[in-house]
Amino acid sequence: MRTRWLPAVAVCLLAGGCQVSSGLEWQGWIEADLLFLGPDDSGRLVELAVVEGQQVGQGAPLFSIDTALQSADEAAARAGLAQAVARLARLTAAQQRPQEIAVIQATQKQARAALDFSTSELERTRALASHGNATKQQLDQAQSNFDRDTAALENAARQIDVARLSSRQEDIDAAQDAVDQAKAQWANAQARLARAKVAAPAAGRIEEVYYRLGEVVPPGKPVVSLLPPGNIKVRFFVPETSLARVKIDDAVAVSCDGCPAGLVARVSFISRQAEFTPPVIYSLEERRKLVFMVEARPDKPEFFHVGQPVSARAMAAP
Repeated sequence: MRTRWLPAVAVCLLAGGCQVSSGLEWQGWIEADLLFLGPDDSGRLVELAVVEGQQVGQGAPLFSIDTALQSADEAAARAGLAQAVARLARLTAAQQRPQEIAVIQATQKQARAALDFSTSELERTRALASHGNATKQQLDQAQSNFDRDTAALENAARQIDVARLSSRQEDIDAAQDAVDQAKAQWANAQARLARAKVAAPAAGRIEEVYYRLGEVVPPGKPVVSLLPPGNIKVRFFVPETSLARVKIDDAVAVSCDGCPAGLVARVSFISRQAEFTPPVIYSLEERRKLVFMVEARPDKPEFFHVGQPVSARAMAAP
């Protein structure tokens, strides 16, 4: 009778339970994808909040480096932004201060008063000239004074208009670009300052601590390694003759020394490349047999340890 292979443990449970198939046991070990956590910038380690083997939750503080340099960069970037904002404000505001505009307005009042006088003087001289009581020279002089005062009043009005104008648009656009650049530099400095303190990106166990308090950590070097439970995987090797029986998402029973019964893992990766059985594998079969590497994610990773030898078996319906 041909055995029917099921891809999921849930189907087996609905059918009344699963059995471990005989003759399909594959040897392997426990692997893990560690998270190596270190600072973005070089610095002296001033705080270490964890020890090896400690369980931490997501967001828990792990370590921090000295922030003197990052704080100085942040302060400089903040000051540069304030300077850029002030320059933009000057360019978008009136070219002259209110006090300077007030002086021009006073000049405008003087010019208006002078024009009023020269206007009345011109009218009086024209009236006298029409009766022959004023010479042409006196009339020309009155007209000249009137034209002079009219021009002075117009000049004062234009000076006020110019004083109230802002700078050229291209200068304003350049100043706005400088403000945007200063904002980006400040955000970068703030991010570098914040990243000097590193927290756990996920819940897990501290596997190893590589630096101690007072030591200088180079940029990009990990201070601790973290192992989230979801990063534990079972790695085993399936002979070429049994490869057709293993598919992605299939359930396999996993057993090891001292482990409770009923541990299950789900196949997550099947290598496309064949290889010969490596000498470190805990295999019960003869050496140099052509095999394919398979990885599976255990449903209960807390029962396994990295490097632990295990056996995996395909699960079949009864």
